[in-house]
Amino acid sequence: MGAKTGLLVYADSEVPGLLRRVETADLPRTFAMMQRLYPGWEIEQCAGSTLGDGVYPPTGTAYAASWPGVDVIADQRVMIDFPSRLPEDLVAASAGRRLVLHAMHSGVDWLAFAVWEDGCLVRSLSLSPDSGILENLGEPLPFELPYWAGDRPADVISWPDEEEEPYALPFHPLELGEDALRALCGFVQEGRPEPDDIDADAIELYGFHVRDPHGPDPAEQEAELRRVMEAMDPPRFYTLSPDGSLVERDGF
Repeated sequence: MGAKTGLLVYADSEVPGLLRRVETADLPRTFAMMQRLYPGWEIEQCAGSTLGDGVYPPTGTAYAASWPGVDVIADQRVMIDFPSRLPEDLVAASAGRRLVLHAMHSGVDWLAFAVWEDGCLVRSLSLSPDSGILENLGEPLPFELPYWAGDRPADVISWPDEEEEPYALPFHPLELGEDALRALCGFVQEGRPEPDDIDADAIELYGFHVRDPHGPDPAEQEAELRRVMEAMDPPRFYTLSPDGSLVERDGF
């Protein structure tokens, strides 16, 4: 799985039904929403994306669209380990509405999602195999129940130099993440689409460069990332052998 998301949705009712009816979003309305959610930030329009491709924007970029009844914002800054700690101004903006947070990262098998109703948190879950269950607040939602009941065990391939051990969680977070995305927002990132899924690739989002004037300098952050990457060991590549085991090979 290679799915990554950092998504917030504000809605007057169930998100999937509202997104099925949207057309082209109004740019001034969307820009006004960005100003409300990023008070004091520098906001500059840039190339946009779609809901299908834009749920994990580059650092410093947000994709967003606002329609009557539903607002969508994709931004890496909502990818937080504890959804209940979402900045209060973002939660307060959901007064009288439903707020959905969905965040996952395939590189570490991490998933977090949360739902607020009229500003009150009703469900929050965050977990990964390395960290375990970071947050588990409220009653599980219907789409979660088969996972907690043990009906969706994780199916994980072990690396050749590792002992085969049980997966650290009773299910795979990314599999639950796709079901959460479908149930809460009406579409999936990976896996087979279902007939009732919305066409996320047909929903256009505007793009914005966003910068906190009091935050770290993006150029310095990028330079530090380059230094870290240069210090990393060379990548290792594997292929499946006829018996199904993984065998290391040279390059691509």
